[in-house]
Amino acid sequence: MAQDKGCGASLCQCFFEYETPKILKIRSRKVGTVNRLIQAVIIAYVIGYVYVLKRGYQDTDSVLSSVTTKVKGIALTNSSDLGLRIWDVADYVIPPQEDSSFFVLTNLIITPNQTQTRCPEVPSPSSLCTSDSDCTKGFKDMRGNGVRTGKCVKYSDTIKTCEVLAWCPLEIDREPPEPPMLADAENFTVLIKNNIRYPKFNFNKRNILPHINKTYLTQCIYNATTDPDCPIFKLKDIVEGAKEDFQTMAVHGGVMGIQIRWDCDLDMPTSWCVPKYTFRRLDNKDPENTVAPGYNFRFAKYYKSGDDVETRTLIKGFGIRFDVMVFGKAGKFSIVPMLLNIGAGLALLGLVTVVCDWIVLTFMTKRNQYKVEKFSYVDEFKLLSQE
Repeated sequence: MAQDKGCGASLCQCFFEYETPKILKIRSRKVGTVNRLIQAVIIAYVIGYVYVLKRGYQDTDSVLSSVTTKVKGIALTNSSDLGLRIWDVADYVIPPQEDSSFFVLTNLIITPNQTQTRCPEVPSPSSLCTSDSDCTKGFKDMRGNGVRTGKCVKYSDTIKTCEVLAWCPLEIDREPPEPPMLADAENFTVLIKNNIRYPKFNFNKRNILPHINKTYLTQCIYNATTDPDCPIFKLKDIVEGAKEDFQTMAVHGGVMGIQIRWDCDLDMPTSWCVPKYTFRRLDNKDPENTVAPGYNFRFAKYYKSGDDVETRTLIKGFGIRFDVMVFGKAGKFSIVPMLLNIGAGLALLGLVTVVCDWIVLTFMTKRNQYKVEKFSYVDEFKLLSQE
């Protein structure tokens, strides 16, 4: 019973306690140095990083953007399949318009004069045969080139394959030409038109800056050092800006990224808000993994002869796809974020006392004496009895 009364008294005493801060000034070179050092670090962080570097006094907005491109250039090829031929924009930019990207043909494998007829399938483990019974009529191999007729025919002097109804002669899968057929593509140019908007601040701008006129635009080529404002880029310069070789990349193709960054301080003159261009390769270029490298696809050009027979030229095109990516953030002075960051800085300064108290009460040699000085207990009932 006595123990229960003691526990009850202790709980009652805890319930009716009230804590108030006590100011204890400790004259110690060690603790004083730590205190001022931590305060200096927090003040430097708030002023230098939060306000100067990160502009903590500004409200921010993310960029909205639209991009259009226009490629120009002429290339000349001379091959056994096509002979002497000029390639212009309508031939090597496929498709003519894409959303924030464009593709330029750099290499190709051509299978000319294909017609819909019967021919032996290209040899593969599933198409090899010795008799008609090995070829199921009407079977469609999803990795093949046509529909089987049910016949086993000669492909070469030593090989027989199943006959298919397809566009014949069939394409022979082989390595693309090296050097690339459209090696002149490195000299093609692209005009990138980029319009941006920060809706929160009602701010609009485009990468064709106000000082750029029509005469300048017909002559300039982007150079990060000498002409960083020109919106016309040579394809070779884009690839080399990503530390790649254009002719090597053009053989199998690839994917390049053109990054446009708009970081604008709208407290400064708007003429200071200009785009910064960087380039990088986006597809995987692992020298240890050479399976299905680069970027390629197939397309065909169709014709009809005088006797109404449809003919096509099949082209396996290799090339470089350029993706234009726009990033950016704008900031402008606002009282709300400034006050919030001031409050956060004051809260951090309040932690200095907590850290110093922990050091004094844990690591100092006279920590027990500091505890006695720091914590005092006043009992109201004892005071009343003394009175």
